[in-house]
Amino acid sequence: MKKVIIALVLSLVLVFGVVGFAGAITDGELDGDGHPYVGLMVADAGPGQPAWRCSGTLIAPDVFLTAGHCTDGAYAARVWFNADMTYDSVPFPLYPYGGPGSGAIEGTPYTHPDYNPNAFFFRDVGVVILDQPVNLDEYGVLPQLNQLDSFKTRRGLQDVTFTAVGYGLQMSFPDAASWKENNVRVRMVANPKLNQINVPGFTGDFSLLLSNNHSTGGTCFGDSGGPNFIDGTNVVGGVTSFGINGNCAGTGGVFRMDRSWSLDWVSTFLGN
Repeated sequence: MKKVIIALVLSLVLVFGVVGFAGAITDGELDGDGHPYVGLMVADAGPGQPAWRCSGTLIAPDVFLTAGHCTDGAYAARVWFNADMTYDSVPFPLYPYGGPGSGAIEGTPYTHPDYNPNAFFFRDVGVVILDQPVNLDEYGVLPQLNQLDSFKTRRGLQDVTFTAVGYGLQMSFPDAASWKENNVRVRMVANPKLNQINVPGFTGDFSLLLSNNHSTGGTCFGDSGGPNFIDGTNVVGGVTSFGINGNCAGTGGVFRMDRSWSLDWVSTFLGN
């Protein structure tokens, strides 16, 4: 699927109904300094050709975890970690501060070798290896193998909470008058609940569905790859992957990071 973030409407993929790339935080709150290891990524389709933007998580000083459809086809990438990326001189700048370099850390994107753009949700994981390390007191961490399976047997899925963090649209497909207001590039946080996990034929064993409503907040189209931390920790249970419908209501899809195909591949970039 071609990723066109400069357009107001992202292309949707027909999978189990209408499923499209997802990402921004809806009905959330400003994150401020709550998650300084979550950043905004801009991918280039070629030299000097910014093409789309996503969110992601530093899991090591130079390893930025994001979605596979964020890195797929990217020539290069750069990442910012400012909590507020607002820039109002043009309607939708892909370089938030006006150009390559200015405040950004450049890096090389990699996509899971089994990623398929025609069925992106099966192996929707990628990383960006930064040219310069970012030294912080804390980073996001990967989950244990099959850690999320325990939620399937916990009584009352509504009691399982995630922390979704990301940049981008705060509303799906706003009208022209409200586009600028809803496209504020700030890091936001929401606390969606677990709706479905390990459901044969839909979420399968590769993804899960989280709530997306005014009560819990959720994710929307615009910036995929952002983390969904488990129970308010810094453990990245999954990366924001897809949406079920065009108005960002009901549920949001998350690609699981606790499966061997995710952990084994990402761990090759972590060394010791």
